[in-house]
Amino acid sequence: MADTAARSAVDLLTEARDLTDRILDQWAQRLRGEVAGRDGDALAYALATPGKRVRAALLLASYRAVGGESPAVAGVAAAVETVHTYSLVHDDLPAMDNDSLRRGRPTLHVVYGDGIAILAGDGLLTDAFALLAREPRPEPSAETDATLDARKLRVVRVVAHAAGSPGMVGGQAVDLQAAEARSTLDAEALDDMHRRKTGALIRASAVAGAVMGGAGEDAIAAIDEYARHLGLAFQIVDDMLDVSGASSELGKTAGKDAAAGKPTYPALHGLERSRRRADRCLTDAVAALEGAGLSGGRLAELADWVVNRTS
Repeated sequence: MADTAARSAVDLLTEARDLTDRILDQWAQRLRGEVAGRDGDALAYALATPGKRVRAALLLASYRAVGGESPAVAGVAAAVETVHTYSLVHDDLPAMDNDSLRRGRPTLHVVYGDGIAILAGDGLLTDAFALLAREPRPEPSAETDATLDARKLRVVRVVAHAAGSPGMVGGQAVDLQAAEARSTLDAEALDDMHRRKTGALIRASAVAGAVMGGAGEDAIAAIDEYARHLGLAFQIVDDMLDVSGASSELGKTAGKDAAAGKPTYPALHGLERSRRRADRCLTDAVAALEGAGLSGGRLAELADWVVNRTS
């Protein structure tokens, strides 16, 4: 049963990657013609950099869990992945995490320079919201254009909140300040930082899928609670892999967090307690789904994959 669930999660990730990458590849080709010089090449490089597409998979899973059926929702998933890609471009800059490897390729600033990397990140974030506003386009159905527009507007608000100062930006600021001061965050502060820096966009992805699927408020709240626990679990496992994984498997520089003195779960709790915390997050995430009658779909399988992944 566990193997079947794992294969199901991998199948979903593969589907999400194929759907999302098709959109992003077309976009990258268009940018090469529309944006002059190195900025266009840099944007295309960022969009073409391979990723696991966990956020896209999460959006698809929550969309389908509440009855969504249109393949056009892949446009929303691509937009969310573009927001994630922008954050990685900026996080890798020398003034931030100063990393030279991302998703198995040289980071954008290594290839194109700091200035172009900053501009490319700015472009990706802005263009992601243009894509959110545009996709999915109305289809002939019982749904009115006004209903679709209302859902899209809500998704824009959800993703903007996650990407902005209350979410990713605020979390990164806390991380930077702690690393610069070589200070150790306590357990509560560490959770708060990662609920923003990593967890916010994971939550937004799940909620966006539920909203686009026309879910009721109770189902949206349950999926949000599920994703709140999942986002934390994702970061705990990431921190553990930074200690125990290899750069070739992770697609980024292993051991970088410890070398930089960054606040992490293994540094605060040790690997064994961190593993227990991730497992508890998984239990809490699945419980949130069960309480709303949503545990039969792929959301629970995806959560299990997140906690037990090796890269």
